[in-house]
Amino acid sequence: MIFFFVAVGIMTFVYSYVGLRIVIPAGMGASWNIAVLIFMLGFLALPFISIFLRMAGHQNYFIYVLTWISYLSLGFITLAFLFLAARDMLFFAALLLSKLLTAAKTIAGADPVPVDILNPERRRFFVHTLNMGILGLTGIMTGWGIFKALTGPDIVEITVTSENLPDEFDGFRIVQISDVHVGSTIRLPYIRKITDMVKGIECDAIALTGDIADGRVSTLRKDVAPFAELSAPHGKFFVTGNHEYYSGVAEWTEELQRLGFETLLNENRIIERRGERIVMAGVTDYEGGRFGTAHASDPERSAEGTLPGDFKILLAHQPKSIFKAEAAGFDLQLSGHTHGGQYIPWNFFIRIQQPYTSGLHRHGKMQLYINRGTGYWGPPLRGGIPSEISVITLKKS
Repeated sequence: MIFFFVAVGIMTFVYSYVGLRIVIPAGMGASWNIAVLIFMLGFLALPFISIFLRMAGHQNYFIYVLTWISYLSLGFITLAFLFLAARDMLFFAALLLSKLLTAAKTIAGADPVPVDILNPERRRFFVHTLNMGILGLTGIMTGWGIFKALTGPDIVEITVTSENLPDEFDGFRIVQISDVHVGSTIRLPYIRKITDMVKGIECDAIALTGDIADGRVSTLRKDVAPFAELSAPHGKFFVTGNHEYYSGVAEWTEELQRLGFETLLNENRIIERRGERIVMAGVTDYEGGRFGTAHASDPERSAEGTLPGDFKILLAHQPKSIFKAEAAGFDLQLSGHTHGGQYIPWNFFIRIQQPYTSGLHRHGKMQLYINRGTGYWGPPLRGGIPSEISVITLKKS
């Protein structure tokens, strides 16, 4: 509940800021200003309304259209806010510099030089022109982001080397899918595109590292059905993400099992090849304990029954599971959750919440790979940070 009020507060500020900084400089008059700001706050409510309706199990064409409108507006407004905030910070820096220079000249006994841009009329015209440019640039970036999001994921090849890897597993390939988020603006055609791509990849195992859906199983079963067609010689595995808990974790874990995935809830499976073995383990989402003690994330428990010399892989939705994973003796962690930030510049802000945001990293004695998300969440935008299907090849070093 606290998170909800914080989110509402932040988004109210963002929408209000965009409205005030765009509308008032346009000089349309008080009535128009009030009308536009009310309109903006109405758009602010749309994402929350659509999320609550979907979480309640409502799914129809009207809600689908409402979701598209709300998320497109959210993407547009957040991009506009970032451009406006950057511009205003530059304005403030320029004004501060001007005042400092004026003060310095006054102290030195020189006559201050007037700055024409501070003339109210010229400044109003200049700001209004910049605003129109920002709106145009935001529109272009929003359109490009939509195109990149709907185009689908890239296939990203990663090689992970380890001296602890058994010889028989040299070249072992894992396909990682993460953060698909079926149910908002991602439906059956997008899932069909993902599964067709994965079918064309030669691999030994498939890992789905959480956040498969936003909505109830009863309304999304047909959309996720193509995942049943995926197969790999050594199995396909699933761990919960935070969104499973918002959408009915028991139903989704059961559905993933029906689709042929082994659900790893703080447990592991041994994969054997000609007398040698590796461990595929999985934990519940890092915040799963908030929804019941049985779902508290526990990397140490997920390693129970393994041998000290085993090469151990941990599937963990959130990268910050890495700290306990290293203590539990894992060699490699595969995560998602961050979406890599999804579109610039959120990739910089996500670092506040996670120790790593995308790609391959070494943390102490182990390694971590973070998938940028095979789908997207919220605004259907991907700007400079494409979605991906990861193909991790294990190599003996």
